[in-house]
Amino acid sequence: MPERSFADRKGVQLAMLLLNTVPLLHAAGTIACFFAPVSWPARIGLAAVTLYILPLVPGRLLRESLRKAPAEIIVGSPDFLRWWACFQCQVLFLRFPSLEEVLRSIPGIYSLWLRLWGSRIGKLTYWAPRTFILDRGFLDIGDHVILGAGVRLNPHVMERDGAPVLKLAPVKIGHRALIGGYSMLAAGTEIADDEATRAFLISPPFSRWKDGKRLRDSP
Repeated sequence: MPERSFADRKGVQLAMLLLNTVPLLHAAGTIACFFAPVSWPARIGLAAVTLYILPLVPGRLLRESLRKAPAEIIVGSPDFLRWWACFQCQVLFLRFPSLEEVLRSIPGIYSLWLRLWGSRIGKLTYWAPRTFILDRGFLDIGDHVILGAGVRLNPHVMERDGAPVLKLAPVKIGHRALIGGYSMLAAGTEIADDEATRAFLISPPFSRWKDGKRLRDSP
Protein backbone atom coordinates (compact mmCIF):
# COMPACT_ATOMS: atom_id res chain seq x y z
CA MET A 1 0.00 0.00 0.00
CA PRO A 2 1.51 3.38 -0.96
CA GLU A 3 2.40 5.76 1.85
CA ARG A 4 -0.08 8.54 2.34
CA SER A 5 1.08 12.07 1.57
CA PHE A 6 1.29 14.67 4.31
CA ALA A 7 -1.89 16.31 3.03
CA ASP A 8 -3.87 13.05 3.41
CA ARG A 9 -3.03 12.54 7.08
CA LYS A 10 -5.91 13.17 9.48
CA GLY A 11 -3.73 15.08 11.92
CA VAL A 12 -2.70 17.53 9.21
CA GLN A 13 -6.27 17.96 8.03
CA LEU A 14 -7.47 18.59 11.59
CA ALA A 15 -4.69 21.14 12.17
CA MET A 16 -5.64 23.01 9.00
CA LEU A 17 -9.31 23.03 9.95
CA LEU A 18 -8.51 24.42 13.39
CA LEU A 19 -6.27 27.09 11.90
CA ASN A 20 -9.10 28.06 9.56
CA THR A 21 -10.92 29.48 12.61
CA VAL A 22 -8.22 32.14 13.14
CA PRO A 23 -9.83 34.77 10.84
CA LEU A 24 -13.20 34.31 12.58
CA LEU A 25 -11.60 34.68 16.01
CA HIS A 26 -9.72 37.74 14.75
CA ALA A 27 -12.96 39.35 13.57
CA ALA A 28 -14.88 38.36 16.71
CA GLY A 29 -12.17 39.75 18.96
CA THR A 30 -12.19 43.06 17.09
CA ILE A 31 -15.99 43.35 17.32
CA ALA A 32 -15.95 42.44 21.03
CA CYS A 33 -13.77 45.47 21.72
CA PHE A 34 -16.73 47.73 20.94
CA PHE A 35 -18.61 46.22 23.89
CA ALA A 36 -15.81 46.67 26.41
CA PRO A 37 -16.78 48.61 29.60
CA VAL A 38 -14.63 51.62 28.69
CA SER A 39 -15.14 54.95 26.91
CA TRP A 40 -15.82 55.03 23.17
CA PRO A 41 -12.39 56.43 22.27
CA ALA A 42 -10.83 53.60 24.29
CA ARG A 43 -13.04 51.05 22.53
CA ILE A 44 -11.99 52.33 19.12
CA GLY A 45 -8.32 52.26 20.08
CA LEU A 46 -8.63 48.75 21.51
CA ALA A 47 -10.39 47.55 18.36
CA ALA A 48 -7.66 49.07 16.14
CA VAL A 49 -4.94 47.35 18.15
CA THR A 50 -6.78 44.02 18.02
CA LEU A 51 -7.39 44.35 14.29
CA TYR A 52 -4.01 45.60 13.05
CA ILE A 53 -1.43 44.86 15.76
CA LEU A 54 -2.49 41.65 17.51
CA PRO A 55 -2.05 39.36 14.44
CA LEU A 56 1.47 40.74 13.94
CA VAL A 57 2.76 38.84 16.97
CA PRO A 58 2.10 35.27 15.78
CA GLY A 59 2.44 36.33 12.14
CA ARG A 60 5.98 37.67 12.62
CA LEU A 61 7.08 34.70 14.74
CA LEU A 62 5.81 32.27 12.11
CA ARG A 63 7.45 34.31 9.34
CA GLU A 64 10.79 34.10 11.13
CA SER A 65 10.39 30.33 11.51
CA LEU A 66 10.19 30.07 7.71
CA ARG A 67 13.44 31.94 6.96
CA LYS A 68 15.27 28.69 6.22
CA ALA A 69 12.35 26.85 4.63
CA PRO A 70 12.91 25.55 1.06
CA ALA A 71 11.37 27.43 -1.85
CA GLU A 72 9.23 24.36 -2.61
CA ILE A 73 7.32 23.04 0.40
CA ILE A 74 5.35 19.80 0.36
CA VAL A 75 1.70 20.46 1.18
CA GLY A 76 0.93 19.20 4.67
CA SER A 77 4.56 19.19 5.89
CA PRO A 78 5.55 21.03 9.11
CA ASP A 79 6.84 24.01 7.10
CA PHE A 80 3.56 24.09 5.21
CA LEU A 81 1.55 24.17 8.45
CA ARG A 82 3.69 27.02 9.76
CA TRP A 83 3.04 28.96 6.57
CA TRP A 84 -0.68 28.09 6.72
CA ALA A 85 -0.89 29.47 10.26
CA CYS A 86 0.92 32.65 9.19
CA PHE A 87 -1.41 33.02 6.23
CA GLN A 88 -4.52 32.63 8.39
CA CYS A 89 -3.36 35.57 10.51
CA GLN A 90 -3.76 37.70 7.35
CA VAL A 91 -6.97 36.32 5.85
CA LEU A 92 -9.23 38.99 7.34
CA PHE A 93 -7.34 41.63 5.35
CA LEU A 94 -7.76 39.56 2.17
CA ARG A 95 -11.50 39.16 2.75
CA PHE A 96 -11.93 42.89 3.43
CA PRO A 97 -9.36 44.82 1.32
CA SER A 98 -10.76 48.16 2.49
CA LEU A 99 -9.07 47.55 5.86
CA GLU A 100 -5.70 47.99 4.17
CA GLU A 101 -6.88 50.92 2.06
CA VAL A 102 -7.37 52.76 5.36
CA LEU A 103 -3.69 52.24 6.18
CA ARG A 104 -2.57 53.19 2.67
CA SER A 105 -4.39 56.52 2.99
CA ILE A 106 -1.94 57.56 5.75
CA PRO A 107 1.54 58.26 4.28
CA GLY A 108 4.19 55.87 5.53
CA ILE A 109 1.91 53.78 7.75
CA TYR A 110 1.29 50.92 5.32
CA SER A 111 5.00 50.43 4.58
CA LEU A 112 5.74 50.45 8.31
CA TRP A 113 3.01 47.86 8.90
CA LEU A 114 4.47 45.57 6.25
CA ARG A 115 7.91 45.89 7.83
CA LEU A 116 6.41 44.69 11.10
CA TRP A 117 5.18 41.59 9.28
CA GLY A 118 8.79 40.88 8.25
CA SER A 119 9.09 42.48 4.81
CA ARG A 120 11.84 44.83 3.68
CA ILE A 121 10.20 47.98 2.32
CA GLY A 122 12.32 50.89 1.11
CA LYS A 123 11.64 54.56 1.58
CA LEU A 124 9.03 56.50 -0.39
CA THR A 125 7.19 53.48 -1.77
CA TYR A 126 3.90 54.40 -3.44
CA TRP A 127 1.01 51.96 -3.03
CA ALA A 128 -1.72 52.71 -5.55
CA PRO A 129 -5.35 51.85 -4.73
CA ARG A 130 -6.39 48.19 -4.80
CA THR A 131 -2.87 46.82 -4.38
CA PHE A 132 -3.31 43.20 -3.30
CA ILE A 133 -0.72 41.24 -1.29
CA LEU A 134 -1.09 37.59 -0.31
CA ASP A 135 1.85 37.26 2.13
CA ARG A 136 2.73 40.45 3.96
CA GLY A 137 6.03 39.20 5.33
CA PHE A 138 7.50 38.05 2.00
CA LEU A 139 8.33 41.28 0.16
CA ASP A 140 11.70 42.86 -0.61
CA ILE A 141 11.08 46.28 -2.14
CA GLY A 142 13.65 48.98 -2.81
CA ASP A 143 13.50 52.76 -2.48
CA HIS A 144 11.28 55.03 -4.58
CA VAL A 145 9.18 52.17 -6.01
CA ILE A 146 5.78 52.84 -7.56
CA LEU A 147 3.14 50.12 -7.71
CA GLY A 148 0.29 50.85 -10.11
CA ALA A 149 -3.40 50.37 -9.40
CA GLY A 150 -4.53 46.81 -8.86
CA VAL A 151 -1.05 45.26 -8.71
CA ARG A 152 -1.01 41.76 -7.14
CA LEU A 153 2.01 40.51 -5.23
CA ASN A 154 1.71 36.74 -4.70
CA PRO A 155 4.72 35.41 -2.77
CA HIS A 156 3.15 31.96 -2.76
CA VAL A 157 1.62 29.75 -5.45
CA MET A 158 0.32 26.20 -5.27
CA GLU A 159 1.40 23.77 -7.96
CA ARG A 160 1.39 20.03 -8.51
CA ASP A 161 4.73 18.43 -9.35
CA GLY A 162 3.84 14.80 -8.60
CA ALA A 163 2.78 15.72 -5.05
CA PRO A 164 1.19 19.14 -4.50
CA VAL A 165 3.77 21.74 -3.46
CA LEU A 166 3.72 25.28 -2.17
CA LYS A 167 6.21 27.58 -3.89
CA LEU A 168 7.06 30.26 -1.36
CA ALA A 169 9.63 33.02 -1.91
CA PRO A 170 9.78 36.80 -1.52
CA VAL A 171 8.81 39.05 -4.41
CA LYS A 172 11.78 41.37 -5.00
CA ILE A 173 11.44 44.79 -6.64
CA GLY A 174 14.52 46.93 -7.21
CA HIS A 175 15.09 50.59 -6.48
CA ARG A 176 13.11 53.14 -8.51
CA ALA A 177 11.11 50.42 -10.30
CA LEU A 178 7.64 51.11 -11.69
CA ILE A 179 5.18 48.22 -11.74
CA GLY A 180 2.43 48.65 -14.32
CA GLY A 181 -1.17 48.55 -13.20
CA TYR A 182 -3.00 45.23 -12.77
CA SER A 183 0.21 43.20 -13.00
CA MET A 184 0.65 39.95 -11.06
CA LEU A 185 4.08 39.05 -9.66
CA ALA A 186 4.29 35.47 -8.39
CA ALA A 187 6.63 33.84 -5.86
CA GLY A 188 10.32 34.57 -6.36
CA THR A 189 9.83 37.23 -9.04
CA GLU A 190 12.70 39.71 -9.25
CA ILE A 191 12.38 43.12 -10.91
CA ALA A 192 15.64 44.93 -11.66
CA ASP A 193 16.51 48.44 -10.49
CA ASP A 194 15.00 51.24 -12.61
CA GLU A 195 12.74 48.78 -14.45
CA ALA A 196 9.33 49.92 -15.74
CA THR A 197 7.07 46.95 -16.43
CA ARG A 198 4.07 47.05 -18.71
CA ALA A 199 0.51 47.02 -17.41
CA PHE A 200 -1.13 43.60 -16.98
CA LEU A 201 2.25 41.85 -16.73
CA ILE A 202 1.97 38.22 -15.58
CA SER A 203 5.25 37.13 -14.00
CA PRO A 204 5.55 33.35 -13.43
CA PRO A 205 7.28 32.05 -10.28
CA PHE A 206 11.01 32.80 -10.01
CA SER A 207 11.09 35.00 -13.11
CA ARG A 208 13.64 37.80 -13.41
CA TRP A 209 12.94 40.93 -15.44
CA LYS A 210 15.29 43.55 -16.87
CA ASP A 211 15.02 45.99 -19.78
CA GLY A 212 11.43 44.98 -20.36
CA LYS A 213 12.30 41.32 -20.92
CA ARG A 214 12.21 38.12 -18.94
CA LEU A 215 15.78 36.90 -18.56
CA ARG A 216 16.48 33.59 -20.27
CA ASP A 217 17.92 31.86 -17.24
CA SER A 218 14.57 32.17 -15.43
CA PRO A 219 12.88 28.79 -14.84
